[in-house]
Amino acid sequence: MSLARPGGRLNVTQPIAGRPPAGEPDRLGPNRRGPLRYRAFISYSHSDARWVDWLHRRLESYRVPGRLRGSDGQFGTLPSRLIPIFRDREELASAGELGPKIHAALCDSEALIVICSPEAAASQWVNEEILTFKRSANPDRIYCLIVAGEPQAGGDRECFPAALRFALDADGNLGTRSAEPIAADLRPGKDGKSLALLKLLSGLLGVELDSLRQREAQRRHRRLLAVTASAVAIMLVTSLLAVQAVIARHDAERRQKQAENLVGFMLGDLNDKLAQVQRLDILESVDDQAMKYFESLPTTDVTDEALAQRVKALEKIGNVRLDQGHIPEAMESYRAALPLAAALADAKPTDTLRQLDRARIQAYIGMAHWYQGQLDEAGSSFESAKGILDRARARDENDPRPAAQLAEIHNNVGHILETRGRLDQALDQYRNMLQLSEKLVAAYPDNGEWTVKLGLAHNNLGKLALTRGDLATAIAEYEADDTLESALSKKDPKDNNQLEKVAITRATLGRTQAMAGDIDAGIGNLQQAVELATRLRAIDPTNTSFQEDLALYASQLSRLRRLRGDLAAAAALNFQSIGLLLAMTKQDPANASWQRELAEVELERAEQLRASGNLDAARGQAQSALTRIDPLLAQHPDDRATLLVAVGTRLLLAAVDNDAQGARQLRDKALELMQSAKAGEDDPRLLILRVDALLTLGRNVEAQPIIQQLWNGGCRDLALVALLQRERIDFPGNPGKSGKAASGGQQEQPAMIVRGR
Repeated sequence: MSLARPGGRLNVTQPIAGRPPAGEPDRLGPNRRGPLRYRAFISYSHSDARWVDWLHRRLESYRVPGRLRGSDGQFGTLPSRLIPIFRDREELASAGELGPKIHAALCDSEALIVICSPEAAASQWVNEEILTFKRSANPDRIYCLIVAGEPQAGGDRECFPAALRFALDADGNLGTRSAEPIAADLRPGKDGKSLALLKLLSGLLGVELDSLRQREAQRRHRRLLAVTASAVAIMLVTSLLAVQAVIARHDAERRQKQAENLVGFMLGDLNDKLAQVQRLDILESVDDQAMKYFESLPTTDVTDEALAQRVKALEKIGNVRLDQGHIPEAMESYRAALPLAAALADAKPTDTLRQLDRARIQAYIGMAHWYQGQLDEAGSSFESAKGILDRARARDENDPRPAAQLAEIHNNVGHILETRGRLDQALDQYRNMLQLSEKLVAAYPDNGEWTVKLGLAHNNLGKLALTRGDLATAIAEYEADDTLESALSKKDPKDNNQLEKVAITRATLGRTQAMAGDIDAGIGNLQQAVELATRLRAIDPTNTSFQEDLALYASQLSRLRRLRGDLAAAAALNFQSIGLLLAMTKQDPANASWQRELAEVELERAEQLRASGNLDAARGQAQSALTRIDPLLAQHPDDRATLLVAVGTRLLLAAVDNDAQGARQLRDKALELMQSAKAGEDDPRLLILRVDALLTLGRNVEAQPIIQQLWNGGCRDLALVALLQRERIDFPGNPGKSGKAASGGQQEQPAMIVRGR
């Protein structure tokens, strides 16, 4: 047999499948008699669809070598092509049995190919398809293609479904006797695509692997001879037509120059203009066409200019994928670009531009890790980029470009440290970013990109000031950011990237103003953020960043509307948020940020149901949020935003729990989670939740100093004021303001969850 079992090699003469040996009964069953419709059935988890696309295309396009066609293979006369191959392109239902279409296709297939990965091993449907095939066909004609995980490893790393690992018993049920699946291996360092494909073809056709290898080598040899003969003929012709060749060469050079200019325009001016208006759908098509051009060029003997152009195309495609939320695909583009950029940078270590290109792609890889919640990998990538930039900056301190990219790295590293609760270290990173950005803007005031970095540095510092409970400083930093972003947007109103930055800053400022008691200004700024996000989403509905903005800001505005007593407007905004985030998390379930934001929006919906008196529905919605947020908290216990949602959800569940003991346990658990916070214990959002828990537990004496601290820090959040009014506690020193801010005394709500830039 030609396919290798994991951990060993098979004798190439060993029969593996097909007809039963002489004297043994035919086990195929009545529904398998006569010619079968499909050469093979591909069983897979839909998370492995990209591998299925590749395999399905290669199998159906493969032409059996001419000298083998019509000869006898192990399973009969060899065809010219292996068609058709069945694959199911539809998602299976979440419950029930295999559909009739799938069952019929399995019974009408000569062989079964299983794409093996941890996701496939965990898939009920992949397992059911294997069992169905084993019961209706020859179980030896099952071939595996390992794309991830580890065979026979057990646990989360196991890549073989149970139906592959064990043989059927006499009754057709899955027994305890181990099976040895036949597998080709696409994991790094294993078979590789060419050999893995040949192994599968060998099994499907019933011919020896060496025979296929030899035929493929002969086919390549004949092609080489044909190319050589053609080259000789062309050389003779061109020798006779020397004068015409000279003329043609000038014409070819002119056409090549035109092609290069066109590609340069596609990757340059056109790309930039499409990015400004955020037409990512068109931008993706443009970049795909550029990649087709590069794929038509040779991979060796390529000029540095062509390699640099290819790096630029891969980077831009990765950026489009990142903006669309296609994180794995973006990572694939960046990783394809990195070795090319590294080769160019290593060839000229003193060329600053090449070093910047390499550092930038390394940083993009870090961002892709960050979006997937892989903080260690993200930090490692950012540190690698920082090392490249530090060396480039040391060579020429007067060149501002390394400093500009270094400011971004300080921002990214700061976010990782902040997520891990190391706020003092994050503050150092943000201050470094501010210092670099101020110098850049002072020297180059017309550079809008560097002005954006300065605004972001103010935003980061405002966020940490909020975490320390200093609302006045936080608002001042946010206002500084808003002034810079708004001025840039006014200078170029068609720049949708900049318009999104204005929306983000306006929402951040509005949330903080509302927390400080200026509810009208807070609602006004959040309303503007929602309107800007709505406009941006209408321009490009596929841009997940715009969708995320609209979902968050609509939910945060709905909170203020609820606290003001307008439950109808609050519900309409919240429904919009839930719909957007449900669609996004379905597209990319691994995106931890979207999952946390969906839990936050579900929590707000639960508060609205509670305010309308529908306690049962509020309890169900809050439980859904808790189920979603707890795994994220276990993965990242130091992430402040995740902690706030987890605590707020427990307090709401306690408020609607009819069981006093159960409610007390929920509040005790909320206090325990808050006490586990490693840093930022003065964050007013956290303190408000602590006051809520303490007061409802009757521990008023412990709550009093926290209430005083919130007052001294300038916190006048409507939810806190409503909570204190319900408990008949005035804000210290100024009871009149508490009554004004309460605006009707709505029920308490955990403080706003602030989204980072």
